[in-house]
Amino acid sequence: MHFNLLYPTVSRVQTTEGEIDGHRAERENMADKALKVGIVGYGHLGQFLVEKIQKEGPEAGLRLAFVWNRNADKLTDSLPKELILHDLSDFTRRDTDVIVEVCHPMIVKEFGVKFLPHAHFLVGSPSALSDPQLEQDLRTAAKKHGKTLYVASGALWGGQDIQKMNDSGTLRALSIRMSKHPSCFRLTGGLLSDWTEGEGRRVLYHGSVAELCPIAPNNVNTMAAAAIAASKLGFKGVTGEIVSDTALSDYHIVEVEVTGPDGFTVKTVRQNPAKLGAVTGNATYNSFWSSLLVCKGHGGKVYLC
Repeated sequence: MHFNLLYPTVSRVQTTEGEIDGHRAERENMADKALKVGIVGYGHLGQFLVEKIQKEGPEAGLRLAFVWNRNADKLTDSLPKELILHDLSDFTRRDTDVIVEVCHPMIVKEFGVKFLPHAHFLVGSPSALSDPQLEQDLRTAAKKHGKTLYVASGALWGGQDIQKMNDSGTLRALSIRMSKHPSCFRLTGGLLSDWTEGEGRRVLYHGSVAELCPIAPNNVNTMAAAAIAASKLGFKGVTGEIVSDTALSDYHIVEVEVTGPDGFTVKTVRQNPAKLGAVTGNATYNSFWSSLLVCKGHGGKVYLC
């Protein structure tokens, strides 16, 4: 009887050890299958994504391949040295599945076509694609190499619906208005250098998104994403408006108006909490994380996510 009572206890110990080994093997297998992500840019959004991958990457099926920043000194205190890429041209030395740009349109212009033979490319500055030649070169590279050119929807609400109307030929017009506190704009040519607190509302630009992107390359990525979704209208056919409003000290406002056939219209208003001086609203960070989770390969094409 005593021997019979001992056997179940031994069996339970063996099972527990087996379960531990099984969980360990499962974790190692998940790590091997995780998408390897390269982050290009370490501003507020880049830091957010890096920290998110470090904390939630294993469960989400992601891990860091490298992080690059124009000023590499900014990385040394927060990242293991093996993850820091000092020269972006050396990205080919890292095994990467997805490269994420979150810094400046110039990086898209200089490296986008170079990235696509090696990895899927998530563009965080789609205003760069207002250059029709660059957009065509990126589309061609994606198709040639079977990699996906992902465009983050960011603060754009209803992007997939816009794309469906575009693809079905029912999209007639699209306009986007972005209103922010003047401290949140980064405009070329000193366009807003004379603003004063309490001045109220001022329309800074109204016209095609194609002409707006060079004026406000860091502020109109939402409009650029909309122009890509509405590819038949394109950057020239989509209307953009940016408004400075000193009353908007706590949030940004994005208004989208879609026009279809026979009087069909949809209007959305998105109020995005944001600090004074912030180019990116708070909710856009999580939106970008959701976009990254989609980037698992959708063939050689442009994909709004």
